[in-house]
Amino acid sequence: MRSNYLFTSESVSEGHPDKVADQISDAVVDLFIGRDPEARVACETMVTTNRIILAGEVRCREAVTPTIAEIEEAARGIVKKIGYEQHGFHWQFAEFACHLHGQSADIAQGVDESGNKDEGAGDQGIMFGFACDETPDLMPATLYYSHRILEQLAAERHSGAADFLEPDSKSQVTLAYENGKPVRAVKLVVSTQHAKGYDQAKLRDYVKGVFADTMPQGWMPNDDDAIFVNPTGVFEVGGPDGDAGLTGRKIIVDTYGGAAPHGGGAFSGKDPTKVDRSAAYVSRYLAKNIVAAGLARRCTIQLSYAIGVAEPLSLYVDLHGTEQGGATAARLEQVLPELVRLTPKGIRTHLGLNKPIYVPTAAYGHFGRKPANDLFSWEKTDLVDALKQAV
Repeated sequence: MRSNYLFTSESVSEGHPDKVADQISDAVVDLFIGRDPEARVACETMVTTNRIILAGEVRCREAVTPTIAEIEEAARGIVKKIGYEQHGFHWQFAEFACHLHGQSADIAQGVDESGNKDEGAGDQGIMFGFACDETPDLMPATLYYSHRILEQLAAERHSGAADFLEPDSKSQVTLAYENGKPVRAVKLVVSTQHAKGYDQAKLRDYVKGVFADTMPQGWMPNDDDAIFVNPTGVFEVGGPDGDAGLTGRKIIVDTYGGAAPHGGGAFSGKDPTKVDRSAAYVSRYLAKNIVAAGLARRCTIQLSYAIGVAEPLSLYVDLHGTEQGGATAARLEQVLPELVRLTPKGIRTHLGLNKPIYVPTAAYGHFGRKPANDLFSWEKTDLVDALKQAV
């Protein structure tokens, strides 16, 4: 690993078109799983100028299957909660179309548990989990601060403290690393939608204040030219009216900001039998517990699966030369399957994933969040003691 370098991550707000789509897709997942914990959902959403379009496949106990009207209500509720009441995209007046259909029988026969056959993976693929000691939540610092900037913008927009802001925004944070540790911000970027005619100088001053609130003391760039606020100028037309949004187009924002590998599969819109989602969650869970246990300062885990097959095909651990406390990657590869059964059903059971918990994951990252009640169970560090004893 290099010791001294610059690294950059970006985030997008809850009002970004792709995140609008992600949240709607996860609202559909929550609606179905709330009715039937064993429901199957693969929901894709597209949003554009005053249009919301759903497509995909679902399966649910017939007696509790949500109606099209209920699905539409859930989708519109997400758009309303985000705050879209614009001429070009309005929660109440956007046209809605639902093209969800029944799950393929060919997929169902491979995934379903039957007789002596364990539940199989919902698809083939590779999934990665990652953790590092750069922040208290064991996330890459560049992504951590990118998320925090946009969360503050959204909080102040919703509270009315910054009523000139509109929902669509993006952030980007470049940090300098010395001896492998983040030490200061080098470039900070925000592009945010705003009220018609709002003064750009005032907007810049406001966003600079958010940067100062968010970044650690002493990290702000000394050069004002290192700060970019709406670098294209006016940003009045935004959200799905300015650019179409699709489920699953922000997978790096959702995970580790480019600081770790990604298997390529999106999360939102998928029930937890889809290992794109559940195996990525458990990989993060295992990596985070390894770092939290003090066994490494940096950890990457890869899992792979074949559709219809229960057990993972492979498990790979990389400690990036930061191992400590007697840990080795080879030993951890032996220990981890003993602590958590890494089949789709084993993961869902261990992490409690068959619940309507997914809408909160669909903006500001699936990882580095605070576990609370049933939410973000994969962020718990309850394996620390067992890992210390095992290595």
